[in-house]
Amino acid sequence: MGKGSGFGKVILFGEHFVVHGVPGIVSAIDSATDAEVTQTGKKLDIKDERKAAKGYAEEKRLQQIESIERMLKKMGLDPKLPLKIWVGGTLPGFSGLGASAASSVAIARAIAEELSLKLTNEQVNQIAYEAEKAYAGNPSGIDNTAATYGGLIWFKKNLAGGPSIVERLSVRKPVEIVIGSTGNVANTKAMVAGVAERKNKYPEKYSQIFKQAENLTYSGRKALESNDLKKVGELMNENHRLLQEIEVSSRELDLLVDIARKKCAFGAKLTGGGGGGCMVALTPGKELQEKVAVTIEKEGYEVLRTKIGVEKL
Repeated sequence: MGKGSGFGKVILFGEHFVVHGVPGIVSAIDSATDAEVTQTGKKLDIKDERKAAKGYAEEKRLQQIESIERMLKKMGLDPKLPLKIWVGGTLPGFSGLGASAASSVAIARAIAEELSLKLTNEQVNQIAYEAEKAYAGNPSGIDNTAATYGGLIWFKKNLAGGPSIVERLSVRKPVEIVIGSTGNVANTKAMVAGVAERKNKYPEKYSQIFKQAENLTYSGRKALESNDLKKVGELMNENHRLLQEIEVSSRELDLLVDIARKKCAFGAKLTGGGGGGCMVALTPGKELQEKVAVTIEKEGYEVLRTKIGVEKL
């Protein structure tokens, strides 16, 4: 039996914008997806036991099968190779947490171990990127990079098709956050396509927004590296406003963001593809984290208490 794991993630700055070459900052969280793989000699058999938003597994099932086929082909294997795959772990199947990327990394590592393949982290990352195409259509690569390497990462996609820029950033210590789930399963592929369509339709408006997003990400890096968490929070709030402007937020996401801010979160924004999924609130310290989490739970939403800047599973 082969085993593997992949980090969950939150994007602190730049989702959607990274697809178009704007830098982004992503952080692994201390929740992960685990996978186990055995060769069955029969057919592909996937048992997904992750805690998930209602309908998540069903919504993603065909994409999951396609992702595994893409993964096997990238590894030079028969895309119809009969495998028995179990998926679980502490990372819930909520849209926006990089759940698909985390599972792709975990499954790739488990397949490699089961078949005695020696893969570097870079190879795992490339395989997971190929798998992500099943979920996102035109993925930026930011999710699978965080899922593979962990930690805090500066990411800039190479639009010419070459290697993306990936730099390790650091924080003094992992910082508490609250992730609130809307309970709605987001279609990342559709959200990415929608932004691209509107960007082509309104080039001047979107050019200005994308420039603001780029400047904001550089400011976010500076604030993180100087451990100015108040500033990080303010910039997260501004990032959410830009995401609203490109029409990827939702009523439920805006509600969760407002709840977190009213309970003194340093900042809050949607994370991931939007249109549902999750928001992330910066809540340094256990006390603030708990206050925000409990308030969101009282409103009937599920939460995940976790940390950013995590480098070990």
